[in-house]
Formats: sequence, C-alpha cells, structure tokens
Amino acid sequence: MRIVDWLRPGIKVKRWVMLGAMGVLFIIFGVIEFVNRRFYSFYYISFYVFLIASGIFVVYISITQGMRSIIALINKGYLNVSLDSKKLESLIYEKRLLVKGPKIVAIGGGTGLSTMLRGLKYYTSNITAIVTVADDGGGSGDLREDLGMLPPGDIRNCILALADTEPLMEDLLQYRFKDGRLKNQSFGNLFLAAMDGISSNFEEAVHKMSSVLAVTGKVMPVTLDNLVLKARLKNGSVVEGESNIPQEAIRQNSSIDRIFIEPENARALKEAVDAILDADAVILGPGSLYTSVIPNLLVKDIAGAMRNTNALKLYVSNIMTQPGETDGFAVEDHIRTIFDHVGSGIIDYVIVNVGKINRELEGKYKEEESHLVKINEEAISSLGVKVIEGDFISAKNGLIRHNSEKLASILIETIMDKKLLYDRKKIIEYFYLSERLKEIKR
Repeated sequence: MRIVDWLRPGIKVKRWVMLGAMGVLFIIFGVIEFVNRRFYSFYYISFYVFLIASGIFVVYISITQGMRSIIALINKGYLNVSLDSKKLESLIYEKRLLVKGPKIVAIGGGTGLSTMLRGLKYYTSNITAIVTVADDGGGSGDLREDLGMLPPGDIRNCILALADTEPLMEDLLQYRFKDGRLKNQSFGNLFLAAMDGISSNFEEAVHKMSSVLAVTGKVMPVTLDNLVLKARLKNGSVVEGESNIPQEAIRQNSSIDRIFIEPENARALKEAVDAILDADAVILGPGSLYTSVIPNLLVKDIAGAMRNTNALKLYVSNIMTQPGETDGFAVEDHIRTIFDHVGSGIIDYVIVNVGKINRELEGKYKEEESHLVKINEEAISSLGVKVIEGDFISAKNGLIRHNSEKLASILIETIMDKKLLYDRKKIIEYFYLSERLKEIKR
C-alpha cells in the first residue's frame, strides 16, 4: 500500500473539518453584517439569508461527510472505535449510573484496598481512596530512600484499580524489572516518581497520574508528611519501619502491643478530611490491621473526621490471620484493636467472610501459621458493631483474596439499604439505571 493511500482517509477528515470551519465563518459573518447594518433592503436581506443558509449547508455537509470519513477509518482498522448504537447506549447509561452512585471513601493500603476498589468502580464514580504512606519496603522503600519521596506502591495499585486503561497499559505499569540496578522495581513506581519530579508536591503528582490514566474517582495520600511507622511489642521492645514490624514480632516471638507514627502530629490532607465528612459511606480495609489500616487513623484529624461524619462506617475484616500481626485474632479482636488505638464509634458494621477454602489451600496457609478469621457475633455485638456476612473468597495463584465483585456488591447493597433508603428518588433512579444497563448489556 502506498503511503498516500494509507493517509487518504485521514486527509479527507481534515478537509471536511476545514470546510466546516469555513461554513461557521459564513454564518458568523452573515449574522454580524445583518446586525451591524442600519439600512435593510430586499437585496441585502436576501444576501444575508443566502450567506447564513450557505454556511449552515456547508456545516451540514462537512459533518455528514466527515462522519463517513471517520467510519471509513474505523472500517479500515485505523481507529479502534465502535459506533454500535447498543454499545453507545450502554456507555451513556453506565456513565449516568456511576455519577448517581453513593459517595464512598475507602481508607487503607496494600493489595486489599486496591482489590476492593476494582469492584466498587463499577457502581459509582464518587470514590475517594485515602492511602497509607508508611510503606518502607521493596521498590517503594528504595525510591523513598533514594529520592526522598513518599512511597508510591500502594497509591500506584489504587490508581490502576480505578483506572480506565487497556490491559496492556496496566501490564506495563505493573511490570517489574528483572535485572540490573532496577531489579524488582515497578515501572508504575518510576512513572509516579517522574511525575513527582515535575510536580510541586506528591499530591499533585498523584492527581496528574490519575488524569493520565482516566481514574474513576480520586486517589490521595493520607498525608504529605514523611511518615515512619513504629510498634511497641509486648516484650517492651520498639520496632521501626512498616516492613520490619511483622518480621520482628515473629523473630522475637512477641505480639504487637501498640503502633504509633512519627511525626505524631502528621496532618491529613484537607481534601481527605472533607471527603470523609461529605461521604455517604466510609470503608476501612481490607488490609493489614497494624500496617495498612490503623496508620491512616493515627494521622491527625482522620479519626476525628470518622467520629464526626454522618456517613455509614464499615470495616471489611480480613479473611485470614496474618503472621506477625494478627496471630489468633478473631473479628472482634480486629475491631477492639482499632478502638484501642483511636477510640470507639468509628465502625457501624463489619463485613465478614463465612466462605470456606479447600483443604489443600487451607493446609498451605496452616504451614505458614495463618488461619481463617473466626467470628463471634455476640462479642462483636458487645462492641456496638453489627455483622454482615458473605462468601467473599477468591483464590488465585495459591493466594486467598477478597472477591472484588462480591465484596463491592454487598457493600453497595448495605450502603443503599442502611444509609440512602430515605432518599427514595435517588434509590429509584439509581436502580432504574442499573437494571436498564443490565438489559442493554444482555
């Protein structure tokens, strides 16, 4: 194929755009002249009408022919776009559905938070993810030490979870270098580090990366302060560094007594506090109790906002216990630990898993001294928290994770039922759009 043949459809599109612009100029010139003239005659009026009508006709021709040229590009494979009316209607309803969705704030870190966000983004675009910045291990820790930036790993995962990107782009941003000085470093971390380099602060860098990847909702660090996580073990020793805490708890055979942050007066982003106060629901977790969930609540003003918000407050309990952090913990122990650190009144409902895992996977986890988190509803109720049960287990690559679709579904159902039931108009419109979208997709 000659180059000119390959370019011809695109050249035609440009020609029709230029023709359309000329038609618009005809219309503008005709209107301006008609308004500015003080003397009118049949000749002049006919001229103005002809000029304006010609402009409208030229614009009409340019639009119709331009669309044909675009369709030609699509049919030839130069543009990967579908103009299927059913898909277009589905897209419109989907966007309307997401805009009508509840305002949700999700607080946490690690893989648990990003897993949940992947499911929630199909129900609402009003999501704010507030992410811990205490990570000091792996590639994030290296960048934090080398560049003096906040750790990008958890934020990168949350951005990708909420992004509207092609699988290839996600694979690229999740890619880890296998050799050389960049070994085990994620390309997405480097991307965010570069964005931080051209931004005034880390918050702006996160916003820019979110814009580039068309993120549904917002992702933000809980604070811009250089946060260091410390733990006091029950044997009295103090461990510094998020990645060291569970390892030292295991090595010293002593469970965690309490965690704290430095600086202890680290301030939360105002945008994060405002989002909590304005939310329909705030979700804690899922994620490592001591190193992903509680550190966010220790940042100044976050726990206070949790107590003062009118939002429904939910905690997603972990499926499995975590060695070095929650050995032998039941659901009520997780809740009690949160209350011990920041006070009660910040959890209304706890989402717990009642699903079972197969014996082979259970045996593997038992070897690592990890077990299904037990549930004692009476003990949970005594803490002033109500229980919502479901089977949320998803096993992939020998690892147990929450099923993002099932978890998001029960969360949205709970929020609609317990928080937004009074707003009947909003509920009816939301579910009408939801059902209509399902019909279209079928």
